[in-house]
Amino acid sequence: MSLQSSKSTSPKVGFVSLGCPKALVDSERILTQLRVEGYDLVQAYDDADVVVVNTCGFIDSAVAESLDAIGEAMAENGKVIVTGCLGKRAEIIRAAHPGVLSISGPQDYASVMDAVHLALPPQHNPYIDLLPDYGLKLTPKHYAYLKISEGCNHRCSFCIIPSMRGDLVSRPVDEVLREAEKLVRGGVKELLVVSQDTSAYGVDVKYAEHTWREKSYQTRMKALCEGLGELGVWTRLHYVYPYPHVDDIIPLMAEGKILPYLDIPFQHASPRILKLMKRPGAVDKTLERIQRWRSTCPELTIRSTFIVGFPGETEDEFEQLLDFLDEAQLDRVGAFAYSPVEGAKANDLPDPVDEAVKQERLARFMERQALISEARLEAKVGTVQRCIVDNIDGDLAIARSMADAPEIDGLVQIQDGREAGLQPGEFVDVMIMGNDEHDLYGEVDYAAG
Repeated sequence: MSLQSSKSTSPKVGFVSLGCPKALVDSERILTQLRVEGYDLVQAYDDADVVVVNTCGFIDSAVAESLDAIGEAMAENGKVIVTGCLGKRAEIIRAAHPGVLSISGPQDYASVMDAVHLALPPQHNPYIDLLPDYGLKLTPKHYAYLKISEGCNHRCSFCIIPSMRGDLVSRPVDEVLREAEKLVRGGVKELLVVSQDTSAYGVDVKYAEHTWREKSYQTRMKALCEGLGELGVWTRLHYVYPYPHVDDIIPLMAEGKILPYLDIPFQHASPRILKLMKRPGAVDKTLERIQRWRSTCPELTIRSTFIVGFPGETEDEFEQLLDFLDEAQLDRVGAFAYSPVEGAKANDLPDPVDEAVKQERLARFMERQALISEARLEAKVGTVQRCIVDNIDGDLAIARSMADAPEIDGLVQIQDGREAGLQPGEFVDVMIMGNDEHDLYGEVDYAAG
């Protein structure tokens, strides 16, 4: 459940948020509107007059988790409003939980608020219901997700997100920069840029120009990064599709304008499998570009995701993927065994891979990448890394370096963090003393300060 309890007599809403960071931003917008209209947000089902569940529906396990969450809310409270990606498949929700009050799809904030109003009319008091101008956030105070667009124009054969979230709709660049500016004024030290395809930002509006701080910016990834680089905080890019114009932002990373970090889902390294996935298939060019990026910005961290056991994948094609790992030397990697998603075109492809083979390949893939990741972390031992503190745990400060996105990458454990008086949201230079395959360990480097 979400946010704080309240003892007031205002109508009370419980909130369950599932899914990816883009769904989290949707939740934050709904929560902000609820508070603007005078609703209290409570943590316990028993305290809520109605419960909103923001669902995920990308893969089968996410569908099951969402249905379980709806079922729990129904059992514990009984008045449930459902929104989010699974809402595009309302028949599944109605079949499992026919008593839900309302079902709407992702980004449909108006329908959610209409359903809340119907179930629980607002009692707004403008004198006491005050909010910061950046709204309510579900993340810690020192970092926030900045969603720059909705939807996606690609039709990857394994993905159903366009059918849930629609085609690409980019937010005007000045609107995004103003939101970022408000977040920074509110204490945010790290902005995490998210979308379905960050590098396609602005293509739907022909890169329209807008003015921010008396300067004109195109609605384009590079211009957005230039603007965000003026705010003096960390800016981290997620979900970057491997287009050639990604090259344009690497110099900004080398100059320290944005973090030297790219999250690019390469998905595979066999040209034939990539073609079946409807993904870019020029693997040799991809490797050349990775080398060129690192030549321009040696500090660059690249994380990626891959799918193993895609329909038709042969042992030789899987070996091509392992060879790609060896050559690309990616810093952070996640992988999934292919799982059929209802409505995905890939389900119709011939020669599905046996489940046992998929799991065996996944294990081999992760074992190979673990060696690479550990070696790349070991190379940082003896260096000083700029870190941001997330929390204090006993004597340790748990932090992240520029190479680490929250919740998906590694951590930096600062051994003398409490002794040094570190606080969440604080930047600190850390001398790295050791590592394992995921995390770094070190102590505050007072000389650097």
